[in-house]
Amino acid sequence: MKNLLKTFVSFLTMTLAFSCSTQNNITPANITSLLETNQFTFVAEHANPNNLDVVNVMNSIPGGSSSRMLNLDSGYTIEIRTDELEVTLPYFGRMYTANLDPSKNSYRFTTKDFTVDKKEGKKGSTVFTIVANDQQNIRNINMEVFKNGKTYVWIESNDRQSISYDGYITANSIRKK
Repeated sequence: MKNLLKTFVSFLTMTLAFSCSTQNNITPANITSLLETNQFTFVAEHANPNNLDVVNVMNSIPGGSSSRMLNLDSGYTIEIRTDELEVTLPYFGRMYTANLDPSKNSYRFTTKDFTVDKKEGKKGSTVFTIVANDQQNIRNINMEVFKNGKTYVWIESNDRQSISYDGYITANSIRKK
């Protein structure tokens, strides 16, 4: 009976662990082609604020998570096209020059004046450094894409503390004209 209980608990644990993990349906060949063309969409799943004040506030909320990672809803993306960069990401952290307009306190902008630098990273990853030339508050957006499509993004700003995001890449959606 004791062995049956241990087996059931381990089976239940494994089932929960695999069902809660993110499922990426992109094949490695598709990931390689997306990275070669430099046209893809990063979908953020988690935000990782670096400010301990934000983490302390999150810990003080009843039922809140004690981790530094915030789960994000769908829709937070960085879309890279040959002629346009569109960033829609939330921000959690300390801002040194906050704006009275709340829509300008997160990372939400579209630019046509940007550069993308690509180089090989460690263990077969690809590292992109994106510089939006017409955005005065953002120094650069760094993006490390791994072979399985998982992606780590960190944004360095002039007017706020840096923040990082975890997620995955996918193909760009087709725009309606």
